[in-house]
Amino acid sequence: MRKPLLLVILLAALFGTLSAREKIFVVERENSALAVIDHNLLYDEIKNMHNFNHAVVKFKGNDGYVITRDGYVIKFDPIHNKKLKEYKTSKSAIGFIIGDNYLAVANYDNKTVEVLDRDLNPIESIKTGSRNVGIKNYKNYLIFELMDKDQIWVMKDANEGKGKPHFVLYKKFENIGKVPFDAMIHKNLYVAGLFNSPAVGLLNLDTMTYKKIPLDLGRKDRILKVPHFGFWSISDRYFFVPAVGAKKVFVFDHDFKPVRAIDVKGNPVFTALSPDKKWLAVSFSGKDFPYVQIIDAKTFKIARTFHFPGWILHLRWSKDEPEIYFSVNTKNEVLAYHTTDPDPKKWWKHFMWPVPKPSGIFLFEAPDEPAPKIRKVSH
Repeated sequence: MRKPLLLVILLAALFGTLSAREKIFVVERENSALAVIDHNLLYDEIKNMHNFNHAVVKFKGNDGYVITRDGYVIKFDPIHNKKLKEYKTSKSAIGFIIGDNYLAVANYDNKTVEVLDRDLNPIESIKTGSRNVGIKNYKNYLIFELMDKDQIWVMKDANEGKGKPHFVLYKKFENIGKVPFDAMIHKNLYVAGLFNSPAVGLLNLDTMTYKKIPLDLGRKDRILKVPHFGFWSISDRYFFVPAVGAKKVFVFDHDFKPVRAIDVKGNPVFTALSPDKKWLAVSFSGKDFPYVQIIDAKTFKIARTFHFPGWILHLRWSKDEPEIYFSVNTKNEVLAYHTTDPDPKKWWKHFMWPVPKPSGIFLFEAPDEPAPKIRKVSH
């Protein structure tokens, strides 16, 4: 091991708490590996994970799943950090969702949505003739966008959640806006991001009605990284939606009436809400990759602007500890800042883990157990 890693381990042993059971899995973008951080120790890797340029990790119970840029779905054991099985769904996968008895993968290149069981055995292939994005589920519905056809498809499980699913087309929405690229879901509302339309789409999954909500984008900049939507952008009162090509974060109430457009430093990529709903962290693309802004989620005022020594490719709030994690990709490190002070300007760097080319940060609630034995982590 390198000396910086030994120093981190010693500091963690002195100051870390054994009660924390939030395990952190970090995508090593160029290493085809997942770094594992547990009890504030960087101690393991899961290797041979294929093309990790746009890897996404999700958990269901004690099962971990990854999709890779080159179309693999990988099942792994997040407790013992072991790769269990892989299945290639396409040449290029972009998103997936996990149901109780299935896993559905939205593909770019073979233009299908593939439905597998939880052990990665294929069940059915839904042919769309388009790149597919924004895949979500609600009750017995599977919902996704067709990027090349400007459509939303709502599929319904004909078996109503019993046994193997069989999804049939229930409702098709056409001309939803130009180039849908991502979505988020809150209760019965499916919110569609539209890349080339100054609007977001709103689909009510109970009434199966769709409408577009206009956005005042102003002058659009060249887009270097597409914004991401997600559950972490929804508070008890508001939706926070990153603008496409504009230096703004839009705020809507839960009836999707506009509340505010917050001016921010750059073109936003992630809008991540703290677990207590007090703070919104916003990351950026292009020349503003090294910056993150912290916004008061009630007053909408910018409370702090971080300037890091490298590109921030992802950020995530801890669910268990007063921490926010940052992937500093071009500095080969993941940082944890302590956030107990009510003034974000006084938040301080608590840990640094030397992870090679980190990007996505994903959190797993592991069963409580003693601190793990340190294993060699290659760099």
